[in-house]
Amino acid sequence: MTSPKRERATTTHTIPSTPGALAAASLGALGVVYGDIGTSPLYAVKECLAWPHSPHALPPTHDNVLGVMSLVFWALMLVVVLKYLVFVLRADNKGEGGILALAALLDSDDHKRTKLAVPLLAALFGAGLLFGDGVITPAISVLGAMEGLSEQNSDLSHLVVPITIAILVALFVVQRFGTGKIGGVFGWIMMVWFVAIGIAGARWVVKAPEVLQAVDPRYGLAMLTEHGWHGFLLLGSVFLVVTGGEALYADMGHFGRGPIRWAWYVVVLPGLLLNYFGQAALFLHHEPGTIKNPFYGLVEGPLVVPMLVLATMAAVIASQALISGVFSLTRQAIQLGFWPRLTVIHTSAEAEGQIYIPEMNYLMMIGCLVLVLQFRTSSALAAAYGIAVTGTMAITSVLFYRVAVQRWQWPRTRAGLLLAVFMVFDVAFLVACATKVLDGGWFPLSVGVAVFAVMTTWWRGRVELAKIMDSGAVPTDLFLADLEMNPLPRVEGTAVFMTSGTANVPNVVLHHVKHNRVLHQEVVLFSVVTEPVPWVSRGNRLTVTPMGQGLFRVVSRAGFMQTPDVPALIARVAKDGAITAKPMTTTYFLGRQTLIVTGRSAMARWRKVLFAFLSRNSRSPTAFFNLPPNRVVELGLQIEL
Repeated sequence: MTSPKRERATTTHTIPSTPGALAAASLGALGVVYGDIGTSPLYAVKECLAWPHSPHALPPTHDNVLGVMSLVFWALMLVVVLKYLVFVLRADNKGEGGILALAALLDSDDHKRTKLAVPLLAALFGAGLLFGDGVITPAISVLGAMEGLSEQNSDLSHLVVPITIAILVALFVVQRFGTGKIGGVFGWIMMVWFVAIGIAGARWVVKAPEVLQAVDPRYGLAMLTEHGWHGFLLLGSVFLVVTGGEALYADMGHFGRGPIRWAWYVVVLPGLLLNYFGQAALFLHHEPGTIKNPFYGLVEGPLVVPMLVLATMAAVIASQALISGVFSLTRQAIQLGFWPRLTVIHTSAEAEGQIYIPEMNYLMMIGCLVLVLQFRTSSALAAAYGIAVTGTMAITSVLFYRVAVQRWQWPRTRAGLLLAVFMVFDVAFLVACATKVLDGGWFPLSVGVAVFAVMTTWWRGRVELAKIMDSGAVPTDLFLADLEMNPLPRVEGTAVFMTSGTANVPNVVLHHVKHNRVLHQEVVLFSVVTEPVPWVSRGNRLTVTPMGQGLFRVVSRAGFMQTPDVPALIARVAKDGAITAKPMTTTYFLGRQTLIVTGRSAMARWRKVLFAFLSRNSRSPTAFFNLPPNRVVELGLQIEL
């Protein structure tokens, strides 16, 4: 495994300066950003019109086909184009996107908060829903692709689930090797995919050009009016065509706005529209009830197998994008203080964003396998899909409004009108998908609630623990005065005490002095402060304050996309001449807290028990801060929470 690149002075992307660079970045965006939305043709139209084979579908009459296609077209235009590409992509946090990065924009002025504001609580719940989406997407994408086996030969239907499970297991197992080596081909595969599905659909559009009338929104409105409640519920299936929309924003930091927009308008949108309208034309050419899988119905005879292979590769790429997204989201949550420390392995020395988190990887794998075994078909799994993404999209709309008003100083009327437009279709999709709760929508909601509980409990527990630790700390001036009046023996070397506070002398130092009655010649109080920005430049990262008596306070500021490497930072301070720390004479001191849940803190008991469990099982600070294990001393503390 290559060593991580620890220092970062810029954001994860730069604006392409030449047409060639723009093309290369746009190609990369195809492979990472558009995998999820690009595989929606495998199952979206089928759920709307493959009557009676799909439980929520409408009979594919002429008017119903045009009505569904009208809803599909305008869903893409309003959600993906208007909301995300035109407006939401503007709300970047120094180049980074995603719901936690958006919430950090609102949270940037209150680092020492003791209560979580409503927008931040909403963002945490939205992040939890994205975890649920990260489990469902690999399952439904691969399952939808492998159902082409039954189109090739009905005798192979019994192999769909076992092969899907084998592909998913292989996909999660290879995560530990990183995606850098294979990521370069993702864009080309997705380019072939969009061209192939566009050509496959165009053939049928030529045969039934009247399907293009669906661009008129009156067809969609007429269908909703005619079918009433059933037509409204169909919006839950129509929403499947935009389920990858949130990825446009979440992955903005990898490529930037320009490449994402160019890839969409030049390749993705034409390919999707041709394929969707082609599937609709296929229904117009056949008797109702005769089309079971319209995606594979677009190709005939010997072309089914190549399309099956291509669909499988596209599904794997879509799954990879969501898995990588969960890794990135988890690291953001860890750095922002909303998630216990986990093992973060950097799989590339060049790309900071390429990481692997084993614990999350195998939790997602178990979740995917359970889903496939439980639902067994993409139609059944589609009932569980959508509600997580609709919830996250609605929360994104509200947070965007807050950013527009608070950060950009937009007039409330202007921002409110835009929010109203967004919420019309966000709420419509959310309500339509909410009716699927009993059919499977409970799963992503359960994941969202569980993740939300962990995030809020971990944050609250850290706040209460910090209060207790601060109560035992001593003001720096008082400690120095006592040290001057009662000098302690000093030993050779440097002692680095890790502390969360940046003002007083922490409890761990007092504990050390009380029991050992000695200090090193050089004592460093080292704090890591996470800023609500993705990156902190090298020049602004370190602050060194000499305090006298051989004591120094070093504060390292890091973004939520950076991983602190304390020995490397100490070496930088020593190189600058502020301290004389040498690797072989530097000892790192950590406080090891044993939590007792019978204390008087205001936390609910169930939160205390959960926080204690998470603390026991979180990653050791030694590994998290990249400390050399043979140079670490842990001092035990019992704390009543």
